[in-house]
Amino acid sequence: MSISVLGAGAFGTALAVSLAKQAPVTLWARDTDHIAAMQAARCNEARLPGITLPEALSLTDDFKSAVQADTLLLAVPMQKLRSVLETHRDALAAKVLVACCKGIELQTGLGPIAVIREILPKAQAALLTGPSFAADIARGLPTALTLACVDADLGRHLQEQLTTANLRLYRTTDTTGAELGGALKNVIAIACGAVIGAGLGDSARAALMTRGYAEMQRMALACGARAETLAGLSGFGDLTLTCSSQLSRNYQLGLSIGRGEAFDPNVTVEGAATARATAAKAKSMGLDMPITETVVGLLNGDLTIATASAQLLARPLKEE
Repeated sequence: MSISVLGAGAFGTALAVSLAKQAPVTLWARDTDHIAAMQAARCNEARLPGITLPEALSLTDDFKSAVQADTLLLAVPMQKLRSVLETHRDALAAKVLVACCKGIELQTGLGPIAVIREILPKAQAALLTGPSFAADIARGLPTALTLACVDADLGRHLQEQLTTANLRLYRTTDTTGAELGGALKNVIAIACGAVIGAGLGDSARAALMTRGYAEMQRMALACGARAETLAGLSGFGDLTLTCSSQLSRNYQLGLSIGRGEAFDPNVTVEGAATARATAAKAKSMGLDMPITETVVGLLNGDLTIATASAQLLARPLKEE
């Protein structure tokens, strides 16, 4: 069965590299110059430097050619997913689409699978998520991910197709839990980065991770997710990774906020839009999510680290 990865960013390239070590794979990008540079160097120097592209990995900017594959991995940022699906609606209409992005759409409050279903109701949708850095996957380091798909048979097929020597997939039918786990942990990672950047210490970060996990569960369960999904790779596992490593762009953004430094606006940070979307969604659902609201305040410049910390510490005492 053939595979194409749509999106030649770091994560899309890393997945293509891992998958191409066992079968031919096509990697698509719309930027002709980007594809030409990768073809010439056999490396994605712009997004994933130092990783040689396998011979079995084909590169193209021809969308119609790329979507001839049986399975399509959508490795595009969450906030750009809708535009890609709408632009290529006819070509993607009845395809097997595996979203490889994490987040909540700012305008609608929807996750990636929900966006696919809304735009392409005849497509078969799944989600690949979990604790992973592109460089680790591309270097062949062991990584475990969650493959979420409502159709159990399709989930089993994709699990077999997308598992590689270093990439181990666990499947679930709880797409809501997988979507929200992968999205909300980015918000908590921003908060944890801010704490460390401001010099508030590892104990404070541990507290934020723990209470942040409670917020993740609060929203996910209210949306119909299963608790065990949030306790798995797509929830707790991803939370652990992104809240403790400077390789996480969400954590890096938090560090810059905590240090009072400027952050590169060209770097995609899914947690920023997700924080704002989550806060709005929580308000409409009547959910208490103080860490998420604090992150939004920091992003908007309405709060300083000092006032944010004081507000959280001054909240009413309660049972855990």
